[in-house]
Amino acid sequence: MAVRKKALPKIFVLDTSVILYNHNAINVFQEHDVAIPISVLEELDTFKKGNDTKNFEAREFIRLLDGYAKGATFNDWIPINGKGKGLFKVVMEEHLGRSEQPDAIKAFGTDKADHRILNVALSLQRQNPQRRVVLVSKDINLRIKAKSLQIDAEDFETGKVRDVSNLFTGKVEIDDVAPELIDKIYKDGFCSVKELPKGMEHIANQYYLIKNAKSSVLAYYNQPENRIERIERRDAYGVRARNVEQVFALHALLNPDVKLVTLQGVAGTGKTLLALAAAIEQRRNFHQIYLARPIVPLSNKDIGYLPGDIKSKLNPYMEPLYDNLKYIQSQFAETDKESKKVAEMLENEKLVVQPLAYIRGRSLSNVFFIVDESQNLTPHEIKTIITRAGDNTKIVFTGDIFQIDTPYLDTQSNGLSYLIDKIHSHPLHAHITLERGERSELANLANDLL
Repeated sequence: MAVRKKALPKIFVLDTSVILYNHNAINVFQEHDVAIPISVLEELDTFKKGNDTKNFEAREFIRLLDGYAKGATFNDWIPINGKGKGLFKVVMEEHLGRSEQPDAIKAFGTDKADHRILNVALSLQRQNPQRRVVLVSKDINLRIKAKSLQIDAEDFETGKVRDVSNLFTGKVEIDDVAPELIDKIYKDGFCSVKELPKGMEHIANQYYLIKNAKSSVLAYYNQPENRIERIERRDAYGVRARNVEQVFALHALLNPDVKLVTLQGVAGTGKTLLALAAAIEQRRNFHQIYLARPIVPLSNKDIGYLPGDIKSKLNPYMEPLYDNLKYIQSQFAETDKESKKVAEMLENEKLVVQPLAYIRGRSLSNVFFIVDESQNLTPHEIKTIITRAGDNTKIVFTGDIFQIDTPYLDTQSNGLSYLIDKIHSHPLHAHITLERGERSELANLANDLL
């Protein structure tokens, strides 16, 4: 019987985009070795100052490397901390200088960081002909360039959802149910899970539209009680649910036993509006309401290029949140106490609208915390926010996983998709995918046809 040779460890070359996505990326490659091009360290140096997540990731990675070094030089292969881990080194060979060999700088005609990183991969290929060298990058264009030079290239898969087409939606329709069962749920307010069709998987806080040709009932799975409970339409500070999905969303937002809510859906489905209305409705249960969103630079320009002071610079990003507040106020007359209450909450900072970067690092106790446009966050950012939750805090993430404005994130790798995929079965979490737009017929036309 032939003895199968053990495959040699691979060498993974990390691009800057991977480290800015997850500073701990160096630790996920198991027994394989990791190479860091010197140009990556140089690029990280430009990112280390600032309050954005990318700045935090750059600083944490630099600290991580410094801790691993322990007096050794980075030109040597250094063990990565942890059992079964490989080695890493900083690679200097970015200018190859041999005309008969492929050279990214010569091939693409410019000497820039991306091409020097490609040359590191080429250099390692020549030095290690028996080992597979793989460039890992969140930059699609860099991966294409690598493949044109016969370099294996892959996306960074950690934190990536495999199939968003099967992402948990939070709701199930059950058709052709006996009228007697629907009558029972209306009469008793619940039914046993055994009374639903066999073979169904019941997930904590999953919602149901149970119907037949003549009647229907809305319900959800109460896992602690192990039963299907009826839910009723509820308003939240003058905002009324306009469709079944919004009824489910408001139930999750108003349910005190649910501490984490995710709302996914296209523009105009009411995600942020419902979350904000529910927060104001429950204002007496929390010390503060935070409404935050990540700052995504316009046209890849930092906010520093915008005129005015910091408040003026941030207004374009925060205006959509104020629009929702104005809509809630418009449900009442200007003289009504409900309308005045919203203005009073803003003035007294009971209701705070801020960029997400201003919230980072704080302890969130007794807070109703809404994170808008959360599809523009990485999985690590999502985790960082949730781990800040203290006593009596509820966190709501809203967003559209198909409308991403951040480089290096996509429908599979963004934090919202990751969160829904990983945590949807926990009793503290509820999720609803909103599909029907309610903003206007014109907005629905754009979503459907454009």
